[in-house]
Amino acid sequence: MIVLVLAGCGGSSSSNPSTGETGATGCEKASLNLVNAGQLTVGTDNPAFPPWFGGSEKSPWKVSDPRSGQGFESAVAYAVARKLGFTKDEVKWIVVPFNTAYAPGPKKFDFDINQISYTPARAKVVEFSDSYYNVNQAVVARKGTKIASAQSTADLQQYKLGAQIGTTSYQYIKEFIKPSQQPAVFDTNDAAVAALKNGQIDALVVDLPTAFYVTAAQVPNSKIVGQFPTGNAGERFGMVFQKDNKLVGCVNHALNQLKADGTLQKIQEKWLAKVGGAPIFH
Repeated sequence: MIVLVLAGCGGSSSSNPSTGETGATGCEKASLNLVNAGQLTVGTDNPAFPPWFGGSEKSPWKVSDPRSGQGFESAVAYAVARKLGFTKDEVKWIVVPFNTAYAPGPKKFDFDINQISYTPARAKVVEFSDSYYNVNQAVVARKGTKIASAQSTADLQQYKLGAQIGTTSYQYIKEFIKPSQQPAVFDTNDAAVAALKNGQIDALVVDLPTAFYVTAAQVPNSKIVGQFPTGNAGERFGMVFQKDNKLVGCVNHALNQLKADGTLQKIQEKWLAKVGGAPIFH
């Protein structure tokens, strides 16, 4: 179940496509604070991986194509766009490396959607939308290795773990797993996956849906060793905006409506239906 912290944004619903469907004051399409007038510019990283994105690889996108509308984050982005009054053709996707999306400074996108977790430190320099997905971290290892039989967080501490730079996965390794060996850090998730394949690391820490993709398509003979419970204050993904961009309030109102009418839950069930089967570490 997705838990959203909903922003209060008043007004009744409107069916006028030129003003959007949110009905929120100041959220008329013509009034939105956009990088390019009349166009919603959305950023994400490249490659674009399932289950977050789908469709066949098409230049410039590798693995999947965010423009397809397939995959969880692509579907969420287009659902929000519709609520704001944009057609699919009025949505433009641009490549934004993960660790630059939440860096300080001007943005070339209206929002970035790329499994970016809210943290207080990040929120000092960018704006975050309300949660569109609450997620656990997970550990992936090759079958038959000693770490593959780990049953607790303590069992993981003696091994070489790895994660992508700038991710909460890496932060989770450092702050909560606290391994005896310095964890490996990689510029991209592709590089981290390659390190797992090649035996440079014993296990990879990623968010749970990505772990399912890693085991299904990227690392043969691998398994999800376990996942970590998030609790009431667990990790949550938010769309990222330039600091002080008021567009975030309109997007929050759109997310509110997508939750209320069941659309967000349906998108989650369609694209992230596999996320419940990994054992939980304690």
